[in-house]
Amino acid sequence: MGPPPERRCDQSNMRILIIGCGYVGLPLAQTLARMGHQVHGTRRSEFSAADVTPHALDVTDRSSFDAIPRDFDVIYYTPSSSRGDALVHQAVFVDGTAHLLNWLGDTATRLIFTSSTSVYPQTDGNWVDETANHDGATGTAINLLQAEALFQESPQLATILRVAGIYGPERGYLYRQFLKDEAVITQGGSRWINMIHRDDVVSALVTALNIPPGIYNTSDDEPLTQRAFFEWLAEELDKTVPPEGEVQKRKRAMTNKRVCNAKLKATNWQLKYPNFREGYGALISEEQGGH
Repeated sequence: MGPPPERRCDQSNMRILIIGCGYVGLPLAQTLARMGHQVHGTRRSEFSAADVTPHALDVTDRSSFDAIPRDFDVIYYTPSSSRGDALVHQAVFVDGTAHLLNWLGDTATRLIFTSSTSVYPQTDGNWVDETANHDGATGTAINLLQAEALFQESPQLATILRVAGIYGPERGYLYRQFLKDEAVITQGGSRWINMIHRDDVVSALVTALNIPPGIYNTSDDEPLTQRAFFEWLAEELDKTVPPEGEVQKRKRAMTNKRVCNAKLKATNWQLKYPNFREGYGALISEEQGGH
């Protein structure tokens, strides 16, 4: 079977479906609607959002897709496993992706998938780009790599964004732990962490409409060490630096790498918050009345 006819993705008023209108998907839907696109969105249960046509969809149930029209120019796959266990994560990302592609058949729809930089298992602190080896990935990263492979093997054109740790309103695990005085510095604080503000994830997803299919790292410009992050927060909020300790529960494997975003930035993607200081500075100002 030859490649599907390529759809132009630079026109206004496209029909777009966002599967997973959650923390990232909902503001993405609203942004695209403001741009003049016809936006449909899904969640597991009924919901409503301005300028978005809602659908209830359980991606783990193949038959659930049949009630949704298929005539979309672009489909974003941005689901969440709702902090479920490994089996739930696999059902959402591996089985759900298979169900989506089975439902689409060979229709000429552009696909955009939010994966994660957790697929890079490196622990040496070096820089990684999209060509980095991901052999040795464990835990939920295996599910994401399997989902990525399904998208890349599909007859549709697919773009995969490997997204770093997302923070923003009511989100940011280390930051929330710090505010609750529950944070600990692990491994001397030397581990590199990679972040991105939710607004910049949304802008990357919009940018993905008009770039060549492929894999793109989606992170801000400045990885930082865990200790540097906590020391900055302590000074900014006039609190003490967390003690050293060990995290008791961890869903993802511990990695230590710096994620390079040069490929996506070369497409003229513009970061609103190019580093954690600008992003968290704005977040703290908004949530705590200015610091």
